[in-house]
Amino acid sequence: MARINLLPWRAERRKLRQKEFVTMLGLAGAAGLLISFMIVSYYNGQIEGQQNRNQYLRDQIKLVDAQIKEIEALDKKKANLLARKQVIEELQASRSQMVHLFDQLVRTIPEGVKLNTIKQAGAVLTLEGQAQSNARVSSYMRNLEESGWMANPDLSIIEAKGDDRGLPNAFSLKVRLVTPKQDDAAAEVAGGAR
Repeated sequence: MARINLLPWRAERRKLRQKEFVTMLGLAGAAGLLISFMIVSYYNGQIEGQQNRNQYLRDQIKLVDAQIKEIEALDKKKANLLARKQVIEELQASRSQMVHLFDQLVRTIPEGVKLNTIKQAGAVLTLEGQAQSNARVSSYMRNLEESGWMANPDLSIIEAKGDDRGLPNAFSLKVRLVTPKQDDAAAEVAGGAR
């Protein structure tokens, strides 16, 4: 029987396998590095994209904040203009108030009552005068309440003074000035025109 020495072939085969193993190991390592690089690149791209979106949102928020400040400034201007308009409307409405007030003072004063002084402090009118009796002052207070231009008559003082025998009682009362409703004012103007 012939002897065949397989050792060199086995050694060669072993070297070949080792070379294949090292090659496969190198390819696996390269593939692993490539995959790792791709994963890192993907996530870096995702992070960068999210940062870009966040920056865009921050920029938009700054724009919206600027618009909000503009709107607040416009709201303040609007409130100021509305307040001015309200003051003008009140002045317009009260423009004829003094004329009506003096007209109502003349219409409401009963016989036997005389006014000496009229003082106004804001919307409060202080009337001081003399009357024949307490009943005349009471009647005057009722007339003031019914006039529509004055409300809440409040008698401060009523005392008997002997200065004038015809009008022995001195009085002081306060009334609040009010603007009557439009219907009442229109009816009063129509009634005064007759």
